[in-house]
Amino acid sequence: MVSTHESSGTSASARHAASFREVVAGPGLFLAASLASAIGVVGTYWFFVRTVTGQYIDESALDEAVAVYGKATKAALGFLDALPTIAVVVGFGGLLYAALVKRRWQGALIALAGAGLANILTQVLKIYVFTRPFRGIQTIMENSLPSGHTTAAASAAAAVFLVSSPAKRPFVAFAGTTFAVAAGAATLVNQWHRPADVIAAFLVVSACMAPAGWLVLRTGTRWNAWDGFGSTWASSRVWLTIPLLVGLAATALGVVMLVRIAPGSGVVSTTHYFWTGLSLIVISGYLLGVAATWLFAVAVRRNPTVA
Repeated sequence: MVSTHESSGTSASARHAASFREVVAGPGLFLAASLASAIGVVGTYWFFVRTVTGQYIDESALDEAVAVYGKATKAALGFLDALPTIAVVVGFGGLLYAALVKRRWQGALIALAGAGLANILTQVLKIYVFTRPFRGIQTIMENSLPSGHTTAAASAAAAVFLVSSPAKRPFVAFAGTTFAVAAGAATLVNQWHRPADVIAAFLVVSACMAPAGWLVLRTGTRWNAWDGFGSTWASSRVWLTIPLLVGLAATALGVVMLVRIAPGSGVVSTTHYFWTGLSLIVISGYLLGVAATWLFAVAVRRNPTVA
């Protein structure tokens, strides 16, 4: 005969397990996101660095950035000079706040490790793994993919996103993505990096931070619960709508630019490739930001004790 004590203990364990499953999803989606991002890094490198067409588009965007020299370049240069400091302040500031004030020590350490891995991996790929072959395109032969500046900005923003409460993540994702996109765009405007370098950096950060994100959810089950979209201003769906609209506008701009210089049009590109490259940066950055918001919204299900 099973004792009453054993029965009640089993019942409590079952309730705890059910509550746990309601809050934390399995790692499958996060691992899939990481794998897809890793494949994206390789694909970006292969097309924009290993093929003639990709090199031409990428290099043309970089060369045409000179056309926007002036105030935009001065502003971009100032931003890039300050970017390492900004990234450190944003990243460490957010993690320290989460650890000291919110007592999310484990989450902060995991997010820090993920961001550190992304920055290390970027340098390893750029220096030791990826090479830039000559394909007949006049270009600097030294490989610059992925962008270190963009990785620093994106990883800092992603780290803060991971340790933010679920109700604030939609807004934090939008703000962080905007910061990362601005950093990537600035490297193109200032001719420090090609568009593909920036896109690859976004994907490296995504590949490293997706598994870290699941670990944050797994170790922080108490605070990773929410009431769904719209429960607060920071969890409003507007933070998903805005980047989607911006991404659609960027897509339209890129398509228009490419159509204008299509074979047979007789139009010679002056800044068309630049705007196309800038559009790709905006599209990829905001797409990953929206995907991260959706992924965490799905993984952090409503906790019955919170609803």
